[in-house]
Amino acid sequence: MDTPTRTALVAGASGLVGGWLLDTLLADPRYREVHSLGRRALPRQHPKLVQHTVDFARLGGEPLPAAQDAFCCLGTTIKKAGSQEAFRAVDHDAVLAFAQAARAAGVQRFLVVTALGANARSRIFYNRVKGQVEEALASLGFESLVILQPSLLLGERTERRAGERAAVAVSRALAPLLRPLASRPIEARTVARAMVALAREAQVGVRVVPSGDLQALGQ
Repeated sequence: MDTPTRTALVAGASGLVGGWLLDTLLADPRYREVHSLGRRALPRQHPKLVQHTVDFARLGGEPLPAAQDAFCCLGTTIKKAGSQEAFRAVDHDAVLAFAQAARAAGVQRFLVVTALGANARSRIFYNRVKGQVEEALASLGFESLVILQPSLLLGERTERRAGERAAVAVSRALAPLLRPLASRPIEARTVARAMVALAREAQVGVRVVPSGDLQALGQ
C-alpha cells in the first residue's frame, strides 16, 4: 500500500464532478490530507478532510495550506449565474484566483475541469471563457498543468437544471451509438476518476485531455 504523503486542495467539491472527486481522493492511500474550499461547508466528515469556507473573490487575502496537488471543479451555467458577467466570475475569475493561491501554496500539479470545445477565440461565449481560463492557467508556471475537457456530464445533481433532464435522458439512450465519437456524454464519476489517475501520472508541462481519453482513463 502507498504511504500517504501527499496533500490535496480541492475547489468545487459540492458540484457534480467535485463530489465524486472528493470521494476518490479520500479513498486514495497516497493522500494524507484533503482540503476542500467552498462557499459553504459540506455536510460530511472524514479523518482526512479539512474544510475551508472561502470567498473566491478574496482568496488572496489568506494563504492556503501547503500542498502538492490542486484540483479545480469550479463551474456554473449562464442561466444559474444570472448573467454572462456572473458566469465569468465563477468559471474564469474564481478558477484563476484558486490557481494563483494554490501556486503560492507550493502546488506542483494543478488539474482543472473545463469543457470540450474550449477555445479562447470561439464565437460562443461559454467556449470562449473556458478557453481564456485555460490560457491564463498555462501562464502561471505550474510544473504540471492538466486540463480536462469533458463532453456533456451525466450524473445526479443536487439541483436539477430546467431542460437538462431531457438532455441527459436522451444522451444516456444514445450513448451506445456514440461510442466511437469523442463527444459522447460522460459520467461525472468517470471524469473524477480520470482526474486522480492523471494526477498520479504527473507529466511535466501542459496536458490537454479530451473527453474521449477521459472515458478510458476513468474506467
